[in-house]
Amino acid sequence: MTSRDRRAVTAWLLWILAFCPVLAVVQPKTWEDYIAAGKSAYQQGRYTEAEKLFEAALKEAEGFGPQDPRLATSLNNLALLYRDQGKYAEAEPLCKRALVIREQALGPDHVDVATSLNNLAGLYSAQGEYAEAEPLFKRALAIQEKALGLEHPDVAATMENYAALLSKTKREAEAAQVEANARRIRAMHSVQNPLR
Repeated sequence: MTSRDRRAVTAWLLWILAFCPVLAVVQPKTWEDYIAAGKSAYQQGRYTEAEKLFEAALKEAEGFGPQDPRLATSLNNLALLYRDQGKYAEAEPLCKRALVIREQALGPDHVDVATSLNNLAGLYSAQGEYAEAEPLFKRALAIQEKALGLEHPDVAATMENYAALLSKTKREAEAAQVEANARRIRAMHSVQNPLR
């Protein structure tokens, strides 16, 4: 081997040592990594990347068993991404499957069930299927109010979604009342946590 070849090999090894550890850290390895990277991409509007990461998380979660809550989380994340892109037909079965998993694994009154109900209701509402959405919003609110209390921020978020549905169905007085309750909860929490 000539000195030129040795320098080339040395340079190549130094490059590998310098950059491969960084590449290994950047590439998701676990379900948690895929979820975190997917959420980051989603929040930054990089939907194609988020979809790949959420699909990888879903594939990983399928190995955890059919009742594992991580599977439901993976399904929900992918469904929300599809919903935001207007891919309602792809989102609906994922939302429904996540709901079934959570109900069976966690019980019908768990707050994660309420999250799944709210997501499915939001999907139906986005499609103008208000009759399907309303009972889901109501059930989600009932679960959240019982589990979290009447003044929890998650209750306010679901109220806001429900108020939007009421407004879309021309029930402005009801919508105003629900929205006022949500604003009251939000205001209470902003006073308690002014840095939020």
